[in-house]
Amino acid sequence: MTLTNKIELMAPAGSFDSLQAALDNGADSIYFGVEQLNMRARSTVNFTIEDLPEIAKRCETKNVRSYLTLNTIIYDHDLSVVKTLLIKAKEANITAVIASDQAVIAMARSIAMEVHISTQLNITNIETIRFYSLFADTMVLSRELSLRQVKKITEQIEKEQIKGPNGNLVEIEIFGHGALCMAVSGKCYLSLHSHNSSANRGACKQNCRKKYTVIDQETGFEIELDNEYMMSPKDLCTIDFLDQVIDSGIQVLKLEGRGRAPEYVATVTKTYREAIDAYYKGTFSKEKTTVWMEALNTVYNRGFWSGYYLGQELGEWSDIPGSAATQKKVYVGKGTHYFPKAEVGQFKIEAYDIKVGDKILVTGPSRGAQEMIIEEMFVNDIAGEKATKGDDCSLKLPFRIRMSDKLYKIVEA
Repeated sequence: MTLTNKIELMAPAGSFDSLQAALDNGADSIYFGVEQLNMRARSTVNFTIEDLPEIAKRCETKNVRSYLTLNTIIYDHDLSVVKTLLIKAKEANITAVIASDQAVIAMARSIAMEVHISTQLNITNIETIRFYSLFADTMVLSRELSLRQVKKITEQIEKEQIKGPNGNLVEIEIFGHGALCMAVSGKCYLSLHSHNSSANRGACKQNCRKKYTVIDQETGFEIELDNEYMMSPKDLCTIDFLDQVIDSGIQVLKLEGRGRAPEYVATVTKTYREAIDAYYKGTFSKEKTTVWMEALNTVYNRGFWSGYYLGQELGEWSDIPGSAATQKKVYVGKGTHYFPKAEVGQFKIEAYDIKVGDKILVTGPSRGAQEMIIEEMFVNDIAGEKATKGDDCSLKLPFRIRMSDKLYKIVEA
């Protein structure tokens, strides 16, 4: 937890672009996966072992904690890779590992690396907390608990002084925003049965996000579920009752989204940063939550609901196949040069037109995600109002761009 005793805001990083977006927008900690042994092995670019020092360096520069997710099912043939990865993470000064398999937990403890228990272990009571306190300093509770149940656990930890290996009271983490799985705390087997592709090994095929037809096998009568995607939950959002979330006694709020784009990470992290800070300043209000919800609606979402935190017994299901975001990005072009003295970035326009007054987004491994309104531009070295495919477009930018950076236009969805 941060020194200010505020709850820790934990953001996802599925690429260097997203990592930088999290760091630039107020994350207290980030979590990431390396290669295949994490629950987003197929849905993100994924870092490599060689990236660990750079990840740690960027986080240390911002005084941000770094967490390696190593929470898939582990088989015997994975053990040597796990050991190597943990040793390299420790050497790189990664803060902790998020784990669910006892083999990973034991290996991490053997090298004195901090352990956080993943939601995959489905922790729902104080006795389970007491057991894992022998190994872990932070625990992610089951997603199916209400805030009342969460508060009871945090109160018991305090009352009974249950401490982790670091000698401090066990810290409790819960999910605060993002995609939810239809299965209990993410343990799903649909993808394995249908495609021999295990979700519990980070290779989910997203069966639950599709539309289905129910067939009576005796008569052949079919019913199309045309009003809802009955296995695809809406996304979790706690921004409008974040005060109750913080009052539950948690120490870490986790934002889901390692498979999301950098602008998603930037917007969600920034919004929850503002909300958390407002709570501690005593300025958290219904009026502000309305503004924050508008911001969250601009990036990828399947519609929002409060999860089970407020005591709801049944889930809320999406009625669309994809995102309900109010905005979307369209690719415009790529960075070609930056003039530091003039603070001007040059882009080659490869697809969509842009003009003065447009809202644009620049993403890149060192840039993260930066949005701005075009106030002026030069097209092929001449002042202009619009740039089209094939043009060289120069824009005044308060940040450096590189050739790997991409330029997008933000439009209404």
